Amino acid sequence: MPETSPKTKGAEKEHPMGDPRYKGIDRVLKRQQYQQDALIEVLTAAQEAFGYLTEESMIYIARQLKLPFSWIYGVATFYHFFSLKPQGEHSCIVCLGTACYVGKAADIIASVEEAYKVKAGSTTDDGKLTLIATRCLGCCGLAPVVVLDQVVHGKETPQGAVAKVREVVAGGNGA
Repeated sequence: MPETSPKTKGAEKEHPMGDPRYKGIDRVLKRQQYQQDALIEVLTAAQEAFGYLTEESMIYIARQLKLPFSWIYGVATFYHFFSLKPQGEHSCIVCLGTACYVGKAADIIASVEEAYKVKAGSTTDDGKLTLIATRCLGCCGLAPVVVLDQVVHGKETPQGAVAKVREVVAGGNGA
């Protein structure tokens, strides 16, 4: 009779994709019963696992949900909170919706770009800051709006935004 080795307690089976971060995605897929309408939740789990949405993770999700890759990519690029590139330690999101744009949000972006030598949609060379220009955030009454590390700052000015970004990057809270 062949000998079977006892299962070691705590030993984890390797994920078929070869990366244990996919296990978190699998948990969400299973909890949502592989329903296609859970796409945003699954993409969120993937971004939390990898820090951004890798092409491989989107292909994996497309296969698991039986959706075309173009659908996954379309959703991932439509919503500003998904990223297809690694992000910086801190994030600065500037709203370019109509009210914010009229309130000089483009000047805020230009000031942060100049102060940090980074273009909107990119991360500084040192990996400290990612600057993102986005569509309407739905805070039109606070226009122009800047979101620093998930904290909303309304009625912002270019000088005020740069000062708050400097504080956040230096380790403060930017309040």
